[in-house]
Amino acid sequence: MRRSMSPLSLILLGAGVFLLVFTQLLAWYVEPRAKRTPTDTVSTTVFEGRGRYFDTGSVSTVDDQTITITRRVLGDVAAGERSGNAVWDVSTQIDTPKTLPLADPRKSLQWTTERWVTDRRTNLPVHCCEEKPGFEGEAYLKFPFDVERRTYTWWDSSLGATVPLAFDKATRIDGHEGYRFVGAVEPTATGTRLVPGVLVGSKEPGQVLAEEWYSNARIELTVDPRTGRIMNAMIAPTKTLRAPGSKKDAVTLLSSERLEFTEATRREQVKLASEDSGRLELLGETAPLAGGIAGGLLVAAGAVLLMRGRRQPNTQVSDETGSVDRFELVTGVSSGTNRLNEH
Repeated sequence: MRRSMSPLSLILLGAGVFLLVFTQLLAWYVEPRAKRTPTDTVSTTVFEGRGRYFDTGSVSTVDDQTITITRRVLGDVAAGERSGNAVWDVSTQIDTPKTLPLADPRKSLQWTTERWVTDRRTNLPVHCCEEKPGFEGEAYLKFPFDVERRTYTWWDSSLGATVPLAFDKATRIDGHEGYRFVGAVEPTATGTRLVPGVLVGSKEPGQVLAEEWYSNARIELTVDPRTGRIMNAMIAPTKTLRAPGSKKDAVTLLSSERLEFTEATRREQVKLASEDSGRLELLGETAPLAGGIAGGLLVAAGAVLLMRGRRQPNTQVSDETGSVDRFELVTGVSSGTNRLNEH
């Protein structure tokens, strides 16, 4: 008996080795390179809540009004490709019921524009590409990939500085698991503004440089752990004016106990986080695990078939032991016996 290699065993071995190598390549090479902040981002998020603000028309603070914050992000793809970084142009406008219907953002209660540049892999700030203003920290419009349960430094544009956000707990937003981080900003002087002295109770005649103060009673961000996308956000900001050197607020420019993502924004952010997280999970976990199991089984099956081989009978004996006469194989009678009978 002899053994021969089955073509099927070779096919199974080849397919198994291919799966093992290819799926592990997804985990070790493709998936880490997929964890990159996109350069072509186009995003709009909206906060909404009740609060009070200073109405320039009536020159007074009005209470219990709807306040809307709209933030638009547009990635500068050309600058991103040139620099290798994520270059985002960000505009933020704060609207009241009077200004919200207006098309011109310059007529809103407050409108600011910024240009943020970050490392696509680490999410750390990169100071290039006409960035304005300069900023620091680890988290901005998003957190880094693979969020940890620790304290992160978050850049607060209104403060012009970083704020520590501590891990609070794991929670779920519309069925998707996230990590919640919380922090706060104590009343802090952030700049000055030229206003009539009488507005802030100053005894000096004419215009004075009133002090701008900012605080945030609670910052609450819920983040997708895998992608760092912010799925829900809640803030409680207060902006006031004080007379020069005063320790008391004279005018409330804006104040709210709770401004939060609208339901539509929250649903959209959760949807995007779920899709992006699912793709990374497929590349980094599901495909390598399934491919590793399937590849291992194929290699094992191919090896078994290769070792067993295919048994085939020998059709003749070597000349040293004598050959088998064709007549004997056919009739069962030896040719030697026939020759004896002939005598």
